[in-house]
Amino acid sequence: MARRDRRGGRLLSYALYARTSRLLALLLPLMLLGGLLGLFAGEGGLGAVVVALAATVAVGTAALAAAARLVRPVPPHRIRTAIRDREQRTAFLPQRDPDASGRSRPRAPGRLVPTAA
Repeated sequence: MARRDRRGGRLLSYALYARTSRLLALLLPLMLLGGLLGLFAGEGGLGAVVVALAATVAVGTAALAAAARLVRPVPPHRIRTAIRDREQRTAFLPQRDPDASGRSRPRAPGRLVPTAA
């Protein structure tokens, strides 16, 4: 079953992802088993643990990379809407200290008051 990919416009097949995940699910236990057998067979204990850990990290990274390709990107109109909503929410926040130094005192609209000369 194929679908149209919005990012590049090319056809992607879920079968490719299924094959990749099956391969990774098969390789991870085999690599861990190989590392554990090396540990109990008398090879350098720390070396076998390091190899098993490195294999686990490599297979996990490959699995995450394959899974990340299945996530759909966020449409641009949803990003624009979120930015606009956040801007509207923060536009009318009250000032924490309206009398702080350097801040002019707000005046009510109306006629100009003549100042003393």
